[in-house]
Amino acid sequence: MPRTNFKELLDAGVHFGHLKRKWNPAMAPYIFMERNGIHIIDLEKTIVKLDEAALAIKHIAKSGKKVLFVATKKQAKEIVSEKVKAVNMPFVTERWPGGMLTNFPTIRKAVKKMSSIDKMATDGTFMNLSKRERLQITRQRAKLEKTLGSIIDLTRLPSALFIVDVAKEHIAVREAKRLGIPVFAMVDTNSNPSDIEFPIPANDDASKSISLVIGIMCQAIEEGLSERKLDKDKEPQQKDKKISRRDLETKDIPAAIIEALVEEDEEEDIEEDALESDDIDDTKVIEETEEEL
Repeated sequence: MPRTNFKELLDAGVHFGHLKRKWNPAMAPYIFMERNGIHIIDLEKTIVKLDEAALAIKHIAKSGKKVLFVATKKQAKEIVSEKVKAVNMPFVTERWPGGMLTNFPTIRKAVKKMSSIDKMATDGTFMNLSKRERLQITRQRAKLEKTLGSIIDLTRLPSALFIVDVAKEHIAVREAKRLGIPVFAMVDTNSNPSDIEFPIPANDDASKSISLVIGIMCQAIEEGLSERKLDKDKEPQQKDKKISRRDLETKDIPAAIIEALVEEDEEEDIEEDALESDDIDDTKVIEETEEEL
């Protein structure tokens, strides 16, 4: 059964594209018609793509992996932070820091710096600092929290990205493609869907449209997490098994997701000890990160 219907998409304005002169020819298969100089998105195809994306993202959540949501445009920030936080997934709603994926250990180092500052505040270290030093550290903590606070639980690379507006978040798309991370995205008529594994043709400017699509994805994630919990309750003594490619292929899961899940399972988590090694200069790392942020 489809997760949404034609009327619901119509009411949310999902069908409204950009002006004809701003279109990307690669979006031609998803355009229904032109009206008053504006392209109209084919909602029948949107429904199909939404269902495909929801099924794939549900399998990722069920496997215990993370999906990183990226939406830095003004009308999407609050929607994404509210809905995605509810399903305990990481998200980026401030400016995408270059190297978030390709230089992930450095980003993790910056995230760990926040914990170090919090520890300083509780163990009395702050009392031994001057007022100026305390102020500088507090400002540093606030800056890191604003940009990286929403990914504090992301201890390893995400299994997938969900992006609102691929044209605006082209750096995130490029980093994901370089690392072989599948991308889910809302693609408007001015976007290029060719680099997106799971494109969802939809209006990526209207808040109602964004809210509807993000809501459907979060619902799918919630279903996946619930099924994972049920499976664990049935086998409380059994540890998580490694994901079998054969098992995934028999469940009609898209090839891009199979590759991501199997590769993720074969890789070890990033060693926290490695990130804490003495040969890494905390100050230098944080300065480099802040320069990028």
